[in-house]
Amino acid sequence: MQQAILNLAQALIRKPSISPQDLGCQEMIGEYLAKCGFTLEWMPFGDTLNLWATHGEGRPCIAFAGHTDVVPVGDEAQWQHPPFAAEVVGDLLYGRGAADMKGSLAAMVVAACEFVQQHPNHKGKIAFLITSDEEAAATDGTVKVVDTLMQRGEPIDYCMVGEPSSTEVLGDVIKNGRRGSITGDLRVFGVQGHVAYPHLADNPVHKALNALDELVAIEWDNGNDYFPPTSLQIANIHAGTGSNNVIPGELFVQFNLRFCTEQTAEGIGQRVKALLDSHDLKYDLQWRLSGNPFLTPEGEFVNAVKSAVGEVLNIAPRLDTGGGTSDGRFIAQMGAQVVEFGPLNRTIHKVDECVSVRDLAVLGEVHLRWLARLLG
Repeated sequence: MQQAILNLAQALIRKPSISPQDLGCQEMIGEYLAKCGFTLEWMPFGDTLNLWATHGEGRPCIAFAGHTDVVPVGDEAQWQHPPFAAEVVGDLLYGRGAADMKGSLAAMVVAACEFVQQHPNHKGKIAFLITSDEEAAATDGTVKVVDTLMQRGEPIDYCMVGEPSSTEVLGDVIKNGRRGSITGDLRVFGVQGHVAYPHLADNPVHKALNALDELVAIEWDNGNDYFPPTSLQIANIHAGTGSNNVIPGELFVQFNLRFCTEQTAEGIGQRVKALLDSHDLKYDLQWRLSGNPFLTPEGEFVNAVKSAVGEVLNIAPRLDTGGGTSDGRFIAQMGAQVVEFGPLNRTIHKVDECVSVRDLAVLGEVHLRWLARLLG
């Protein structure tokens, strides 16, 4: 499978599919899957292309999920290897998306087709849910496909998300959950005026400082056996006109919480509101929930992946729920068990992003093993 995985990964990397563009990546994947007997269904929403491809029928339904879009490359002059040339130097495949996550997509696609060829009458259904809207807004991609599948009563039982989960060596970490993410946009209102006449103004920065100090000092929880403690970070703050003699009339503060299963979005909102109200502020607070926390406990799916990693790599992977968000948060809403497993994440979103060619081949073998355990 190694050469087939490398060929597909290179072809995908050579498409400069900056989010939410796909630029033919999914068509290429679709052609590969169709030759293996998969049925293709295109689900475009807005400016985002999505692919739902299936082989077989019934339960369980095992889905592979991934994205063809990539983040911008920045200053190309800083790249030693052109970001869309897909150069191989030694054992490393270079290019934007090599690790996040076109290489991983290639490994999943080739492994699934290899499994279908070995087990043409496998039980259950194998599916691919591929989007081009993961790295940007994430509003017309996986979330819309999930809504469509739920509306027509089409379940996903197990889902493998190909995000780069490994840290030091391939297979050392499997993600079996993610923290929730919620952002607050806070505007505190005052009265603009001249700094020489503060009695004629009302400085919202001064009024909000104690409240903000109290907000960032909150100990939300201690986490639990699966998640680290909930944390809050102020991401942006702004007030004033740029002049040193004007008291601002408004303060804008944006903060984000990554929260574990000890919290709910509603509970967080209520606690922050109570804090702000206690300081007698005039304010407006708008919330944006990116996703609730989810967890797949150890069981048939997690154990199948862990066993496959152990057999192929002779390593005992660690279960982890850290890091940012992924599209797994949408698929988990279906009641699916979600696991994320992929290559090393040390170069993702960086200049000269790269992935080991050998690791991609081994990824394919791992996917083949756990598929056989569940559907063979």
